[in-house]
This record gives sequence, structure tokens and C-alpha cells, in this order.
Amino acid sequence: MTSGRGVTLTEKFTQNPKEGIDNPAMVFTDCTDSVSTPRPRLCVLKREDGEAFGFNLRVERDCNGHVIRNVVSGGIAERSGLRDGDRLLEVNNCYIDDVPHPEVSRKIKLSGHQLCLLVLDGEEYEQTVSQGQNLQTLVKAHKEEGCKPPRLCHITKDSASGLGISFTPLEGERGRFSVSLVKGGAAEKAGVCKGDHLVWMNGAMVSHLTHAALSRMMKKCGNAITILVIDSESEKIYMQKTMPILPAMAVSHKLPFKARKLHLIPGPSGYGFLLRLEKTPSGNTYHVLREVDKGSPAEKGGMKDGELLLEVNGESVESLQHDDIVDRVRLSRTQVSLTTITPSGLDFYTKLGLSPLLFCEDDAAEEEKDENVPASAEVQLSSKKNSDSCSPRLCTVQKGPLGFGFDLDHVPQRPGISISQVASGGSAEKAGLVVGDVVLEVNGQNVEKKQLEDVMKLVEKEKSILSLLIKDQTSYNKMTTADVSTSDVTSKEEEDDYEISVL
Repeated sequence: MTSGRGVTLTEKFTQNPKEGIDNPAMVFTDCTDSVSTPRPRLCVLKREDGEAFGFNLRVERDCNGHVIRNVVSGGIAERSGLRDGDRLLEVNNCYIDDVPHPEVSRKIKLSGHQLCLLVLDGEEYEQTVSQGQNLQTLVKAHKEEGCKPPRLCHITKDSASGLGISFTPLEGERGRFSVSLVKGGAAEKAGVCKGDHLVWMNGAMVSHLTHAALSRMMKKCGNAITILVIDSESEKIYMQKTMPILPAMAVSHKLPFKARKLHLIPGPSGYGFLLRLEKTPSGNTYHVLREVDKGSPAEKGGMKDGELLLEVNGESVESLQHDDIVDRVRLSRTQVSLTTITPSGLDFYTKLGLSPLLFCEDDAAEEEKDENVPASAEVQLSSKKNSDSCSPRLCTVQKGPLGFGFDLDHVPQRPGISISQVASGGSAEKAGLVVGDVVLEVNGQNVEKKQLEDVMKLVEKEKSILSLLIKDQTSYNKMTTADVSTSDVTSKEEEDDYEISVL
């Protein structure tokens, strides 16, 4: 996905084209504010299989934010209102200005055939930043109060109420249906609310369906259906803005399967599992996690035998060869992130025409709980976390008036590039950096074997947000002395139907 300092959004998507809406692109927000007020623009891009959105997304040395570049003349992006130099503020109703660049590009890739972008003109963006205005406040002012996201709800029949839901066509409006519920029934328990409007069922938009056709779909659904719904007031706001209502924007309820993100730290003998490229009877091949060793880092991280590998360190494995995946795991010497799903889960999302990566379980939920802890308890919790110094720490540092607020140095007698100074009250201190910490990765790139000058250049390239994987000096020294050679960590054998790598 990434290449150098830019991201080219021209990959072929495989999601179901039935996600589309009847009305393509070309959306601009109507703004009546004064001339001096920055005016975000809403752009909706819709494409078919094999088409590219027609723009690049970049982070550049002399520009703040995520920059729109290389807008193809006459392409989908240009027709939707995107302009060269625009800065991206939201992807599918999600604020991303302070989100690391790789995660932003990932959100765009997962959007499928439609993409909803909120952007600000480049000059207005730079002026807003230079004046110290809060961009998130600007975005909130642009939005309507009370507008809620759609909900993706999976309903399973129960013996008392069946599905507990029926649909009534809105008078004079083809393809629009209101929801009626059995009180306390299966649909209500699955997150559907009285008066919701139906947008999508089992992967198909309902905007082109008659009531009779929708009823036939219901009869064929079996014991469960998955629907996308939204409350009527929020739907009005979406329609006024000519915004599509997409699964990528949705909050999920009762989905039977979710992808999981596992964070593993290697032990003396590696991670303790096999990665096999297996061919199924259908002819499809998948990278499968096998033979998870008891008590291994893989087992402790929650890995289950037979799960399918979707991502390594946030990068999709769909287009990677087996050896490429193994190399990426090997290069993540201190910690690796693996996104997995069960075969049944992948089949569930494939039938819906959705990427399983849209709804992924991670430690983020635990972090959110931590944010809601009372201040006194938060201090205790923070101290407990800091005492667990064996684990690497991922620190996100946002550039402030005085820069990132830390210095780097290399002491010849010690391994690694370390933090030599942290500005009091600065961004680095707030992010949790401590003098003596060893830098393992800069924006996902391993720097353990790089020279000090090269690491400093990587840091200096970043204009707004820096992601650092760090480890305290004592733990890092122990880790390097106990480190295992590559030949001990991975071995590979070839068989007729699959490849195996021990990790």
C-alpha cells in the first residue's frame, strides 16, 4: 500500500458491488459561513470493479496533514470534487487528521466501492493550523447535531419471536422501508430500534427493491439475517448531504464472527506456531496458523489452531507470497501484530461482500476502558503498566510548538539508538517517552541496525505525528543478549500442497 512518502489508491477491490447506491458521487457541502471561515467539503467517490478512485494520498515534508495528490483529470476523484493539495479530515465519517498515515490508507482500502471523504482546501488547512485552531472542532461544527451512525445488526431466529422483525414500505417512496419489531424479540436484542429504516440486507442494497422482492429475500434467509439500519432522523441528514449510508460507517451489533488482532512478543524459541499455506478443496489457498505450542507466546497471545491470517503488522497478506509473510514476521524482532479470523468467519463476510477487517477486535476496547477510570485509579493503573517494562511500548507523539520534544543519541558501549533527552511538559513526555528508552521502530520501520543519522532523518521527515516502538534500556539489553539467530527462528519445508514455516 505505501511507497516512500506516498500512498497510491489504485488497488483492485473485491468487495460486492451491490454495496453501491443509486446516485453516484459529486457532493459538495452547502456553506453559508463568512468568507474567513474554513469550509470543509464532502466528496463521495463511487467506482465499479477494476476502476481506480484516481488520486494519491501522501504525507509530505513541507505540508501538514494527509495530502491529496495526483488527482486524475476526468477521473472519479476529480468528478467528486477532490482537488490537488486538499487535506483529508475524515474517511467515512471517521476523523483521521491525527491518525497515523498507514491506518488512514487502510481505512480507505477497506471502504470498498464507495468512499466518503471530508476534505479542506490546502491553503485553508495550513492557515487553520498556523492560527492554532482546532481542526476537530471545525469538523464537529460542520456536522449536524444528533446525527448517528448506521448499525450493522445480525439477527438470529429464536423460538418465541422468529426474527422478530418486519418491514413496511414508505408510502410513495420506492426502495425505502420502515422497521417494525416484536418487543423483546430477536431483532430488538440484536440492536435494531423501532422506527429504524432499512438500508441493506445480506449484502444487497434495498433501494431498488419492491416490497414483494424484499419479502422473498426474507423467506430465503433461513435462520439469520444481517441488516444495515439507521434511525429516520439521521437518515434525513445523510440524504440532505447526499451521503451514502455504508457498512464501513456502521457500528456492529451481535455479529457472529469478528477478526482478531493478536500482539505477540517472541520468546527464546520464537513465537511457537506454524504458518502453512494450505489449499482447500475449493482450490483457494490460505495462510493458516497451525500447531500452536502450549505455553508459547502465540498461545498466550490468543492464537487458535486453524485460524486464517489476514494481516501482518497491519498489512494485508492477500497479495503476499508465503516467504514475504515469513520475512515480515522475522523482521518484527521485538513484536508482531497478526490479524486473524476463523474459516467460518471469512465465509460469513465473503457472502456479505464485506471485508472482515472492517470489524476487528483489538486491545483498543481495553484502552477505552482505561480512559474512563477515575483519576486516582488511572494513576495506579498507569504505574502498573509502566512497571511491566518487559513489553515494548508504542508511543504516538504529536508535534507541538517546540517540535516532538526529544533528542536521540547512540552510546558506543550500548546497543541501539536511545532517547537522550525529553523536554519537560512536551509532546514526547506526554506520549510516555523516558530518557534511556531504546527506539525499535519509527513509523513501523525497524531501526535497530540503522545509524543514528538515518534514524534522525526518519524522525525529521515527519511533520505532524510520529509513531515510535520503544523498550526500556535494561529490558532491551536482556533481549539482545538472549536473542535467537534467524536460522533458529524460522525453517521452511515444501510439500505437495502447502508450505510450512516455523515461527
